[in-house]
Amino acid sequence: MAKRDPEKSARNRIIGKIKDELRALLPTVLAETGAISEESLNAKIGSKHDEFFDLKNEVILSQDEFTNKWLRGLKAAATTHGSDAYTWILGNIKNSASFKKYLLLFLKRSYLKRFDELSKNRPKSSDSVLWIGQENANYGLLVTPRFVGGEWENDKSEIRKFDHGYWTIGHVLKTGLVIPGKNKIFKFNDLEQYLLFFTDTLVRNSGSGYEYAIAEQYADFVRESENPLDVPLLIPEFRYRGLEKKHKYRLDFLLINPYTLNRYGIELSPWSTHGYLSKTKELTQKKINEVAQGNFEKETKKLRDYFKTHGIYTLIYTDEQLADCVSLFSNDIAPLLKAEKPSNQLSFQIMEEFDD
Repeated sequence: MAKRDPEKSARNRIIGKIKDELRALLPTVLAETGAISEESLNAKIGSKHDEFFDLKNEVILSQDEFTNKWLRGLKAAATTHGSDAYTWILGNIKNSASFKKYLLLFLKRSYLKRFDELSKNRPKSSDSVLWIGQENANYGLLVTPRFVGGEWENDKSEIRKFDHGYWTIGHVLKTGLVIPGKNKIFKFNDLEQYLLFFTDTLVRNSGSGYEYAIAEQYADFVRESENPLDVPLLIPEFRYRGLEKKHKYRLDFLLINPYTLNRYGIELSPWSTHGYLSKTKELTQKKINEVAQGNFEKETKKLRDYFKTHGIYTLIYTDEQLADCVSLFSNDIAPLLKAEKPSNQLSFQIMEEFDD
């Protein structure tokens, strides 16, 4: 049985306390404002949230910020449109101390109810679809996938409400991997089924023993994690041009922090495949140097292109590190997988403890 989140429990208790305070204020507020019922009053307030600011995209880190944005939006809307709905709220804020207190409590509760979606970073549309894998064995990883007109896309209105960390094990277990151009989704019944597919289908097809060794280390890391669903995905073979048939680049592994959405590439570059030159017997030293330089330029351009186009900072590992993939994973990759929520997140336990 999953452990209860103490922060969520504290938040729910705070919400319950606010509900009691609102109910105590309600009779006076109804009498002073002329609102006919609690439902009508709450609708007059709550229906304005989406009108005053962009709840689907803005990241709001505190109830004070939410309230401030709401009130600024109210003032701007009343000045611009002057509708009865806006002037009714503004008038009652000025004329009824009970309504003003009710409104501020209501907004505080609204924020706390939607805290998880409002406080988390949301991937941009251009970053919310990832295509991975080899040619004719490629898959799509989306956030809220839907099949429209023969193609896969995200339901953008639902991305913010996604109830797992973006690009985590929990993410792929919920969405599965979509099949390009077909209304088919490769679903995973449990963690082990995904890890087997990850190591022995997605990664093994690359033909790289180093990638496979890293993948096995990752699978063990996930199994041993206290909260495996929260572990960021180690995404193999990220395609630079997505579904374009003319292939350009694939990145060995991609890792995305679910809280900051920072992206890290992992490129395994052994000399045998990225530097070694064969059939040089008939070549002059000058020509050998030209070919070697061309290979080097191609590799560095790939990493620059991934950074410029996809915002991916790439870590490169050569033969010295690849000689011990266990240490490479433990020292360099595992720390990136231990993603923690930013320190500016609210602590509801502290709020509850000092709430008077």
